[in-house]
Amino acid sequence: MADVITKRAANYAQWYLDVVKEAGLADNSDVRGCMVIKPTGYALWEKMQRGLDKLFKDTDHVNAYFPLFIPMSYLAKEEQMAEGFAKECAVVTHYRLKAEAGKPLHVDPSAELEEPLIIRPTSETIIWNTYKKWVQSYRDLPLLINQWCNVVRWEMRTRLFLRTAEFLWQEGHTAHATAAEAEAETLQMVRVYQKFAEEWMAMPVMVGPKTDGQKFPGAVYTLCIEAMMQDGKALQAGTSHFLGQNFAKAFDVTFKDQNNKEEFAWATSWGVSTRLIGGLIMTHSDDNGLVVPPRLAPTHVVIVPLGKNDAERGPSIAAAEKLAAELRALPRDDFFGYEPISVKIDTMFDKQPGFRYAEHEVRGVPVRVEIGPKDIEKSACAVARRDVPGKEGKQFGVPLASAADHISKLLRDIQKALFDRAKAFRDSRITTANTLDEFKALFPAEKEGAGESGLKFVYAHWDGTRETEDRVQAEYKATIRCLPFDGPQEPGACVFTGKPSARRVIFARAY
Repeated sequence: MADVITKRAANYAQWYLDVVKEAGLADNSDVRGCMVIKPTGYALWEKMQRGLDKLFKDTDHVNAYFPLFIPMSYLAKEEQMAEGFAKECAVVTHYRLKAEAGKPLHVDPSAELEEPLIIRPTSETIIWNTYKKWVQSYRDLPLLINQWCNVVRWEMRTRLFLRTAEFLWQEGHTAHATAAEAEAETLQMVRVYQKFAEEWMAMPVMVGPKTDGQKFPGAVYTLCIEAMMQDGKALQAGTSHFLGQNFAKAFDVTFKDQNNKEEFAWATSWGVSTRLIGGLIMTHSDDNGLVVPPRLAPTHVVIVPLGKNDAERGPSIAAAEKLAAELRALPRDDFFGYEPISVKIDTMFDKQPGFRYAEHEVRGVPVRVEIGPKDIEKSACAVARRDVPGKEGKQFGVPLASAADHISKLLRDIQKALFDRAKAFRDSRITTANTLDEFKALFPAEKEGAGESGLKFVYAHWDGTRETEDRVQAEYKATIRCLPFDGPQEPGACVFTGKPSARRVIFARAY
């Protein structure tokens, strides 16, 4: 399979698309900009859903569902949101088709809606219109609600998982009695995303606020997690927004406080999407295909029995079945979400062993076990780890009697090794620019189809103005990703204008 995957160093963008295809994650749809998520890709999303959903419920959030269609007038009530999403909205104007003999199927002109409906690009407006009915007293607060759903944003340039016209996500929408409670929620949820990214996805992230130029439309401020992909570009992997009282005022959501005084509620919203699958691919995968952190792997272990004929294959299959049962019977813990280790036995004896190994490698199965006649003689097996390709990642002579415990530990080792490797890579690509010449050198002209580049995350001083931020994006195709909480805080001079700068911010090219 590796020979059909473009090398990262040759063409990184094509490499990404090849991995998505060969690992069986998704296909382009006949609907422009939309994708078909295949079973392996959807299994990854289900794993992400389960992990995130538990983190949400551990922080007292509950799930609900709100309509797909939003009256256009709702969007217009919040001016910043209307402006921010207007160009991406898909609009429904009619409710019926007309089928007439000898004529093509067409929209019935007499069935025009009284008010156009927006297919949700995000749900703040319809949810806050609903909250108006639910909130009367401080006793009704907080509302801590999450929704798993799809949204539509009519993107012009799309790429599987990273940017599509329709995508799957979760969106949290909370209402609070005080600004302090809402701001604490905003911070809590970006930390939840950080925990998921680092502990489940093995993807290190930077955490901090966005600039006013990059924040969510309608937000007072936005917090985010930013990850570095293997080409040095940034990926915004999750956002949490403090919305102030903007939506409560737009939809007249008020409550009586403990002093019987009428107040507007305070709001947050937060979300991550199937873009996380794209982030996972570009953080860990290699020229042989997909690499999946064990905590999110749909299949943790594949066992490949070997043999030239039925006489040789029988004992190998029996040993494989015994090991699979032992793995599934291991004590369950939080590492695998209290689910059994997922094991598959590969009996594709009509294929050569090399083909079988490559098939599981390209799909990112974390551990492969090989059991052949010579292994049976020694009561042993060979164990290969996906994160270390080739002979270096393969251990021979692992006793079958202790293989289950060995593999269980190995899965945890792989999870940690993937995070450590991704963090070391990211940290090696973080640098500082103290002058405009240094900054220019770090953001050379982009070349179409270029492979892995020397792009980096660059700490530089910025004067805090939208004008300078927009100019840097236009001239260097670099944006301010965030103001990292743990980044350097010393004041200085903006490298672009020479004006005073309160602190350094992170610049990068991004998806």
